[in-house]
Amino acid sequence: MLKIDHFTKSYGAKTAVDDLTLHIQRGEIYGFIGHNGAGKTTTIKACCGILQFDQGEILVDGVSVRRDPLACKARIAYIPDNPDLYEFMSGIQYLNFVADIFRVPQDVRQTRIRQYAETFELTADLAQPVSAYSHGMKQKLAIISALLHEPKLLIMDEPFVGLDPKASHLLKEIMRELCGRGSAIFFSTHVLEVAEKLCDKVAIIRGGRLMKAGSMEDVKGDTSLEEVFLELEDDHV
Repeated sequence: MLKIDHFTKSYGAKTAVDDLTLHIQRGEIYGFIGHNGAGKTTTIKACCGILQFDQGEILVDGVSVRRDPLACKARIAYIPDNPDLYEFMSGIQYLNFVADIFRVPQDVRQTRIRQYAETFELTADLAQPVSAYSHGMKQKLAIISALLHEPKLLIMDEPFVGLDPKASHLLKEIMRELCGRGSAIFFSTHVLEVAEKLCDKVAIIRGGRLMKAGSMEDVKGDTSLEEVFLELEDDHV
């Protein structure tokens, strides 16, 4: 579903991501782990068609992000670490705006908005302007908007930041359900315990270079993901 082949991105003389190759299959939850500045957000934005890149290729469902970015964006949903929403809109206006962009039929969108708003306890707040929302509420609204068109690929940057424990639990359940229907999820997180329990596969990146990748069992072995991550960090200090 997502193929990152020999992806390289530089900012001037600094190489942010160097020759990264990862393949995420349908039905997989794939975690992307690394310290701040490791290249996670750069990679994620390139996958979404937000950033141009220097070398390599990124394919979404077999479609090149370089050659046909609009077709790729129609297949994905992206939730950044700090959702930048249209605050002059009400919650329901924003959801309908996103549904219009992805051409979600009225009956389908109404059902999904009702379902997810109730799930995340946001129904009573949909008539309020987004500017009045807390960070957690904005995060919930961004999540709901991302799910309206049932994306084939859900890409998230630190999705659990700002969510209360109940909302985090609900998001994990929804992620599993989405993958159960054939979609794929690629997300970054600093919460290693969550990644270890939730992810089918994981990649660890440091200084823009891939350090380790594979199934969760292969990567962590008989230890924990946290121990593996810290060991890799110590080895390259």
